Amino acid sequence: MPEAARESLEVDVLFVGGGPAGLAGAIRLRQLLKAHNETLRAAGRPPLELSVALLEKGREIGSHGISGAVLDPRALAELDPEFAAHGCPLEAPVSDDAVWFLTRSGRFRLPIVPPPLRNHGNYVASLGKMVRWLAARAEAEGVDLFPSFPAAEPLLEGDRVVGVRTGDKGVDRAGKPKTNYEPGIDIRAKITVLGEGPRGTLTKVLVDRFNLGEGRQPQVYALGIKEVWECPKGSLTPGRVIHTMGFPLDRETFGGAFIYHMGDDLLDIGLVIGLDYRNPRLDLHDLFQRLKTHPAISPMLRGARILSYGAKAIPEGGLYAMPRPYLSGCLIAGDAASLLNSMRLKGIHTAMKSGMLAAETAFEAITAGDTSGAFLARYESRLRHSWLGKELWRVRNFHAGFRGGLVPGLLHSALQMATGGRGLRDPLPSEPGHLRLRRMRQQFGATPPPGPDEVVRRYEDALQIDKLTDVFHSGTKHDEDQPVHLRVADTTICETRCPGEFGNPCQHFCPAAVYEMVPGGGGGARRLQINASNCVHCKTCDIMDPYQIITWVPPEGGGGPEYLKL
Repeated sequence: MPEAARESLEVDVLFVGGGPAGLAGAIRLRQLLKAHNETLRAAGRPPLELSVALLEKGREIGSHGISGAVLDPRALAELDPEFAAHGCPLEAPVSDDAVWFLTRSGRFRLPIVPPPLRNHGNYVASLGKMVRWLAARAEAEGVDLFPSFPAAEPLLEGDRVVGVRTGDKGVDRAGKPKTNYEPGIDIRAKITVLGEGPRGTLTKVLVDRFNLGEGRQPQVYALGIKEVWECPKGSLTPGRVIHTMGFPLDRETFGGAFIYHMGDDLLDIGLVIGLDYRNPRLDLHDLFQRLKTHPAISPMLRGARILSYGAKAIPEGGLYAMPRPYLSGCLIAGDAASLLNSMRLKGIHTAMKSGMLAAETAFEAITAGDTSGAFLARYESRLRHSWLGKELWRVRNFHAGFRGGLVPGLLHSALQMATGGRGLRDPLPSEPGHLRLRRMRQQFGATPPPGPDEVVRRYEDALQIDKLTDVFHSGTKHDEDQPVHLRVADTTICETRCPGEFGNPCQHFCPAAVYEMVPGGGGGARRLQINASNCVHCKTCDIMDPYQIITWVPPEGGGGPEYLKL
């Protein structure tokens, strides 16, 4: 179809991403407009018209938000002081906190819960339920919501962002239009707010093109893998929160587990693993399966049935890794801007607050008629001087403190809490996680042991679930006849260099069995096979590939996980 046939839509402010940052920002913007217009009407002046739209790549708002989180309600209460009366679907107030250190066969409960993990006044919540509720509130405020419309690329005029282009629909695997072909739409906006989550596609493009990471530390990530189980009736205490350290991770690998007792006898269990681990054969999904067999954990799951599965990258770099969150016509919020508190394991409240601050900045810019980067720079100042910035400043060195392993990391954490985040050195050095991956010879010596290559790992314990079965529980669906959305710049590296240097770690770090090395034709070297329809959109491959030749881009709109409305 010719380029001239591409439709366009004009809006004043466009939010990209239907998560907490985008939805809270869109609601806040409409609240500001309403208050502004009441003042204008009282003065006998005509109201200001402002169109606000939000794009979401999932089939509907909440499709890509899996159950299970501990929510600090601070930002929610600012957005809606009557959130409880207005039906915000929080599961339960946190009723009990515990931190366990797990050995291979035992557990030690810390006598004192560290301050960052004390959750009095917080709630266990389903992210999916919460964003659906926020979406309904946004729509009631007059925000135009567009699910199934992934933003594929930014629209640029010189150094200014003027909107986004959504992905084409109806393109076959070879890149040719099918009979149902629909070109993406150009959505032009005075200000675009990117709240597209960790390793956001558009954010990544803008950071590279406009050098938004200059003077900042490289971003580091973790991967969170999670399952939701329905337990026997009456077996759980809603609001119980458990965090663990130790097993199944070794002493040099950052991470830990979380267990949340939700309402309706649902148990959320997950494992977070730093994507700066060293062992190229580390299988993140397998470690999670081993966690569930621990004698302190398995009794919670016996007699239960699995309902859902998901995985998501988590930005761990904090304020020091935050890219410059503004440029002409554009603001960056939430996980895309590295605004998660990794010490507290919380990011919903920080995402919401950043979206609200972006809305306040955008409203000022539009009413002033100035959407330049110089004007929008006040957004970063707002971030740093708000309670959000002050909270993140106190944990600015947290993940970097674990660079030397668990024990040094715990010592650094204690010092950082005592010194307001400084520790022994400020800032602590950091590097991209993929650079820390050891080569096979470094890890195993001259003769590495044979490793498992099969996509499906067989387990004897019923609590352990192979990757493909977990993908089924994620509800993931993609049109098989569409371009592969996992773009590998040079597959010959996967077939020649990588087997000897890193042992094709994509087979192990992907929690969805997307990457598989299969026999080549005519008995030649094994080739890479990409099972793109398995992808759960965690973006680990884009982050952890040692050669940085994998690029994750949004698939056709509506594709991906379809998490249950739990």
